[in-house]
Amino acid sequence: MLVDPLGRKITYLRISVTDRCNLRCVYCMPPAGITWQPHKAIMRFEEILEVVKACASEGITEIRLTGGEPLVRQDLVQFVRMLSVVPGIQDISLTTNGLLLDRLAAPLVDAGLKRVNVSLDTLQPEKYSRITRGGSFDKAWKGLEAADQAGLAPLKINAVALKGINDGEILALARLSLEHPWHVRFIELMPIRNQLPWGEGFPAPEECYLSVREIQDLLQPLGAQPVSRESIGSGPAQQYRVPGAPGEIGIISALGEKFCESCNRLRLTADGFLRPCLMNDGEVNVLGAIRRGEPVLPLLYQAVRNKPRGYDLFNAHPGNRCMTQIGG
Repeated sequence: MLVDPLGRKITYLRISVTDRCNLRCVYCMPPAGITWQPHKAIMRFEEILEVVKACASEGITEIRLTGGEPLVRQDLVQFVRMLSVVPGIQDISLTTNGLLLDRLAAPLVDAGLKRVNVSLDTLQPEKYSRITRGGSFDKAWKGLEAADQAGLAPLKINAVALKGINDGEILALARLSLEHPWHVRFIELMPIRNQLPWGEGFPAPEECYLSVREIQDLLQPLGAQPVSRESIGSGPAQQYRVPGAPGEIGIISALGEKFCESCNRLRLTADGFLRPCLMNDGEVNVLGAIRRGEPVLPLLYQAVRNKPRGYDLFNAHPGNRCMTQIGG
């Protein structure tokens, strides 16, 4: 089993299959956009599979596919099928904006996908378009419905909590858990190369941070009770349920109440770097080694050894990648 110097067991690998995205969310991508990696710099599925097999041989059991937007990568359904037969891999999930889920949810389930997280920061179509810089709320909602019908459960909604933007909708979003067996999760804003002005009609980025305590205060009218959950896919969220509700509410506190002590994950970027921490720029180049015919395992061990105790985003921000280039 992979164990870092602090005794944390590493069982979870997040894989960014592309840095490209069909949205331009204000908190995820700089206003001017980013320069996409050339196709030759992006890992082929066979190369990713080599890393996954090495990880699975050392005790990693959970895989999450991210981007950019993973569903824009061609042949992703076939890749999920490839992952599903790797010995030791017990759970394959996906984070997506949902715009392409309406036609891909059922094929993904058939290929072996177990769960999905859909990013949805507002229930107002016009606001959704502004936050995403042009996205369609209707397409995202159809994707949610398709995922639900296909049996991707529990279906999780990820909403970045933004003061002055969607804080007035926290209750409305949370009430989705009263109407559906969905998990609605509120995520603190993380300052990762998103501190330039977001455009007309938005507050200054540094004014948009909504703490976990403020989120809890906004949710108080629902009377939600803490839920204790120890299972695959439970992740770092503090979980709550309104008595009698089919779904749950979660809060992910990346800044105010960090979960570094229990972090069990590594990240693989689309261009082939193992990243021991989302918030730390320390990376290990595995793609170069693979293309030179060198073994992956020594680099996997190196990445685990490099895993930091934690991070301090209030005083030091990652600098070499924005969120869409890391995989979230």
